[in-house]
Amino acid sequence: MKKLFLSAVAIVAIAIASNTSVQAQEKTKMVGGAAMYPSKDIVDNAVNSKDHTTLVAAVKAAGLVETLKGAGPFTVFAPTNSAFAKLPAGTVETLVKPENKATLTKILTYHVVSGKLDSKAIAKAIKAGKGKAELTTVEGGKLWAWMEGKKLMLKDEKGGMSTVTIADVYQKNGVIHVIDTVLMPK
Repeated sequence: MKKLFLSAVAIVAIAIASNTSVQAQEKTKMVGGAAMYPSKDIVDNAVNSKDHTTLVAAVKAAGLVETLKGAGPFTVFAPTNSAFAKLPAGTVETLVKPENKATLTKILTYHVVSGKLDSKAIAKAIKAGKGKAELTTVEGGKLWAWMEGKKLMLKDEKGGMSTVTIADVYQKNGVIHVIDTVLMPK
């Protein structure tokens, strides 16, 4: 019995060590002070970013956690806390109320595009579009992407603009691009 217990402990220790070793070998990006692991899903990575606590709270309030933990693939343009802070005072507090779930969901799904569009795929679409790419969001609206020098820019349906500040944060179910301004659908 003691040998069986020690064997089980050894197996668990090896499993933990090999998982840690695999994660240590992954090519991670730092976002909000935390490593983002390509072997984790969008939600499991985002919850560790201190720059995305508002986004994570909004995703939870909208009931989108399970969707963003799903197979995808998804391309998420992820606004930082400071992006949400640019909204008029009280906007976020109002949006996360249960009675505003539909509006919050519309805004959040406007930041998601089906498929795994890393910066190379977006650059290819921009080139094919002769300088501008039109992206259809999960919400059903449109976003436009183009380059300004080395910066990837986005424009929403209301004319608002956002800059990708960290591109190509790979996830097991897609890719995240960190943005500096919340995008708004019509």
